[in-house]
Amino acid sequence: MAPMSLEIVKAEGCELIDVSGKRYIDLIGGISVANVGHRHPKVIAAIQAQLEAYLHVMVYGEFVQSPQVQYAKLLTEHLPASLHSVYFTNSGAEAVEGAMKLAKRVTDRTEIVAFNNSYHGSTQGALSIMGSEYWRGAYRPLLPGVHHVEYNSFKDLAFITTETACVIAETVQAEAGVKPPQADWLKALRMRCTETGALLVLDEIQTGFGRTGKLWGFEHFDIVPDVLLLGKALGGGMPLGAFIAGKNLMDCLADNPVLGHITTFGGHPVCCAAGMAAMQALLEEGMFAEADAKQALFRQLLQHPKIRAIHSFGLWMAVEFESFEVCKEVIDACVEGGVITDWFLFAANCLRISPPLTISEEQIRMAVGVILSSIK
Repeated sequence: MAPMSLEIVKAEGCELIDVSGKRYIDLIGGISVANVGHRHPKVIAAIQAQLEAYLHVMVYGEFVQSPQVQYAKLLTEHLPASLHSVYFTNSGAEAVEGAMKLAKRVTDRTEIVAFNNSYHGSTQGALSIMGSEYWRGAYRPLLPGVHHVEYNSFKDLAFITTETACVIAETVQAEAGVKPPQADWLKALRMRCTETGALLVLDEIQTGFGRTGKLWGFEHFDIVPDVLLLGKALGGGMPLGAFIAGKNLMDCLADNPVLGHITTFGGHPVCCAAGMAAMQALLEEGMFAEADAKQALFRQLLQHPKIRAIHSFGLWMAVEFESFEVCKEVIDACVEGGVITDWFLFAANCLRISPPLTISEEQIRMAVGVILSSIK
């Protein structure tokens, strides 16, 4: 399969413009990065203000960099009390790596439980817990002691034992084609982790920042993780990741060895300034309040005999076709028609809809019109 190879010269709100001047409605949002839209004015203003102050100055911790402190404070003000210590990284995959190290230090255990059809990044550690041998097999040997089990399986919770350092799960499985958990299963997972002393690490790298209709996906299920993973929309369009836990857990990385986890650029001041501005805009403008209504409009309009099912959770959908070949034909025709979409790694027969949360009703109707006319 070949990449689209579009040369984009401008992005604004929910639109992309290519080198020829052609406009596209963006239904990908940079893979759930542009939740507040491309180049939100408040994000641009925050970036410009920070550029006038300073860029990188020192590995953080040595110098107090106010964008990190202020953004961490904003995040923790909107999280449960037990999640009050933020470690910024460069990306979601690095947040995964940090969380795995943290779990090993906290529990003094080495085994990790992850789920089939899960996606957590492509670095060596994150790849080790990715739930597909197709994607990880070429890079073995990977981390030992990783057990992959079935998502939503009550029976497989028995694989979580007193030897398990942590369980890493997506709150809603993203690349499996927007696959949510059963509410009682996620609660049972939380309970099993508590019983065995394993940390529950929830990956909200795609799920967070309003994508599901709530600020955090876990808010739908009345549970709280021990460690939360964030990325993608966290930076407002700039590269940024984070793992968040209680300070009592994070302190385990402070010694034996000293600097037990360290990064040069993690929490870059410009990225933190941009991310904070994006989160403030998200909250102040109520962008995710209409996620369910916009999902409903998509579902109402997406009626076609060749659409086998629509899997959705908030403003996040996987439109299922018979095969990848059929889906890819639709995707290619959509691009020709001025709508950008793609497929899912573990559900290649499904078309992705994860637009900026600011997408208008008119843009939804236009995009769906293109999708339907693209189905042969």
